[in-house]
Amino acid sequence: GFTGADLENLLNEAALLAGRRSESFITMKDLQESIIKVIAGPEKHSRVIPERERRLTAYHEAGHAVVMHALPDLDPVHQITIVPRGEAGGMTIYLPDEDRSYLSRSYMLDRIAGLLGGRIAEELIFHSITTGASNDIEQATKLARALVTRYGMTEDFDMVALETVNNAYLGGDASLACSEQTAAQVDAKVVEIVQAEHKKAYQMLADNKRKLDEIAQYLYEKETISGEEFMRILNAQPQLPAGPSADSTNQAQ
Repeated sequence: GFTGADLENLLNEAALLAGRRSESFITMKDLQESIIKVIAGPEKHSRVIPERERRLTAYHEAGHAVVMHALPDLDPVHQITIVPRGEAGGMTIYLPDEDRSYLSRSYMLDRIAGLLGGRIAEELIFHSITTGASNDIEQATKLARALVTRYGMTEDFDMVALETVNNAYLGGDASLACSEQTAAQVDAKVVEIVQAEHKKAYQMLADNKRKLDEIAQYLYEKETISGEEFMRILNAQPQLPAGPSADSTNQAQ
């Protein structure tokens, strides 16, 4: 999904890394490290993080990764890190196997669940929640709202556009184009979707708490792990279940 300018930036960063290592060529390792830098910014190793916060961040990112892996429509986990970059205390990076022109309803719902996985891991392990999931919550809510108002993916409103997008080429500012009564119904539907995905992701993590613990501990010790390391830990046990049962959903409630 990189633009030409992104690719140019990527290769410039990779060339700098190769130069620092006295390499004769840009290697795939240089490119992999540079991809993360272009996406998320440089690492902030100088930032002092309290140990409890590091452990919480490890569980937060492991929660994202476990839920993402358990949902077949989502892209593979590429890297997990608890090293701060930009404004983020940690990141779970996933990269697609192929370019996508269209997103399915199931992909969007699973993406919401994956975004909520970090906060849910905090809730499950620490029985407390923090402000660290603010960006995840914002993205999940935007996806749920777009699913309802822009893409016509709910039975309640069928294929009716309830949103107007202005300045689409500049990122787009969306505004509802419906009555106040309908807007209230949209809000209720958005909440319903997010709550349903919350319950789904919660049950996945509850069912796989041992794996969540293992990944979080490994991440806490190593700070950054690759998708291959992540899969190696997961493959030590039977495959993660794809979703909750009716009984387990009631228990999560």
